[in-house]
Amino acid sequence: MNYLLYNPLSNNGLGEQIKEEALEKLKNNFNELSEINVLELDSEKFIEELKNEDKVILVGGDGTLNHFANEVYGKNLDSELYLYRAGTGNDFLRDIDAKEDLVLLNDYLKKLPKVTINGKTTYYINGIGYGIDGMVCEIAEEMKAKGIKKINYTSISIKLLLGKYKCPNATVFVDGVEHKYKKVWFASAMFGKYYGGGMMVAPNQNRWNDKLSFVTMHKSGKLKTLMVFSSIFKGGHVKHKKICDVIEGRRIEVQFDKPMALQIDGEVVHDVTSYVAEI
Repeated sequence: MNYLLYNPLSNNGLGEQIKEEALEKLKNNFNELSEINVLELDSEKFIEELKNEDKVILVGGDGTLNHFANEVYGKNLDSELYLYRAGTGNDFLRDIDAKEDLVLLNDYLKKLPKVTINGKTTYYINGIGYGIDGMVCEIAEEMKAKGIKKINYTSISIKLLLGKYKCPNATVFVDGVEHKYKKVWFASAMFGKYYGGGMMVAPNQNRWNDKLSFVTMHKSGKLKTLMVFSSIFKGGHVKHKKICDVIEGRRIEVQFDKPMALQIDGEVVHDVTSYVAEI
């Protein structure tokens, strides 16, 4: 059996439309696709009942992939699992330089990093954003709740940078080595290169090398940060070594001196004072 999983609320409510487009494009390669709304799916039962010859196509972006990965990770699945390009972020597909809209996922789900926040552990696909990037996602979440569909994340970032974002101080441990930072703009633990819809936060990160990249921008005034921040889409910020650190490691612990929003593959966690990411 071939299954097509979709979220009608994804991509600012265009999930149904994207699902129909996917069905049209895939009908010649996948016969008798059974449509399943993930909002009505009993994930545990569905995964348990999958047969080896079944094929599953997930229609969505980074958020949908994150939820799916957490459902299937660690389970012994021989079924072919695919991602069909949809959603608004697609940083995972950008990171693996996918040329097609359909990507086989199985190898990418064999080893994922995990993040623990307030005793709760989840896996992630792209990266952890803590600081201004978490606050951007927090504001975007509030805008979506109000029915606003056109959301410019870059514009939100600039307004926060010039306005109400107040930099915390941070204590960070990378593989047990302590680092202290003042005036932190963001403190990220990256498994892929990108988050935020194309921000190349960790340009040298390789998801196959069993390490994460801790990236932080710190000790910088608003004007300097604004000038450097604009280069993040091409990874140019890491050249500014006085205000940007990049450290590789297998375990990253970040502690802020005040609660801030955090995002995991675009999903917001509110009022976080620390996180631990490890692979």
